[in-house]
Amino acid sequence: MRAVALACTLSASPAPSSSQLLAEQTMTALAEHGVTGHVIRIADHDVKPGVETDMGNGDAWPQIRAAILGADILVLSTPIWLGHPCSITQRVLERLDAEISETDNEGRMLTYGKVAAVCVVGNEDGAHKVSADVFQGLNDVGFTLAPNAVTYWVGEAMHGTDYQDLDETPEKTAATTKTLAANTAHLAQHLKTAPYPPSS
Repeated sequence: MRAVALACTLSASPAPSSSQLLAEQTMTALAEHGVTGHVIRIADHDVKPGVETDMGNGDAWPQIRAAILGADILVLSTPIWLGHPCSITQRVLERLDAEISETDNEGRMLTYGKVAAVCVVGNEDGAHKVSADVFQGLNDVGFTLAPNAVTYWVGEAMHGTDYQDLDETPEKTAATTKTLAANTAHLAQHLKTAPYPPSS
């Protein structure tokens, strides 16, 4: 099976990124279940605003979309800003909106049968709210979510420590990442052999 992770940090490479780090850790956990793939940092690419599969004029989304459609699993990793998924995450969800009108010859969205998972990092509480926002968007555009399909870390309110600054990964976050990987890989494997029925 294959996975692609979209790291939606606001910072382009080579700036350090907690969202990138947690995405990479999730991909490592997925690899323990035979899943291969890579992380794409969206800020490194010219993803145009819009709700079409190709916005033209150098739009980088068609190549990223091809990677998503070629994978069984999509991992979306976002920081929390002002209590919300960051603007790049919102742009990704808006671009995925185009999948609603892209269907196979049995009426199913091309994302049907693909499983999504979410990573969230931030310095104040809000991981549940942000994951709920992203879950709804991913489900609307055809992705399936396994139980416990989010891993996250949030620091103490009013403090400035980032996930990437920790000396080691907190035990609870590491365990949650492993659960996400196990459940997501299991569901993706099941959907490969038992696809959804045609849409009416």
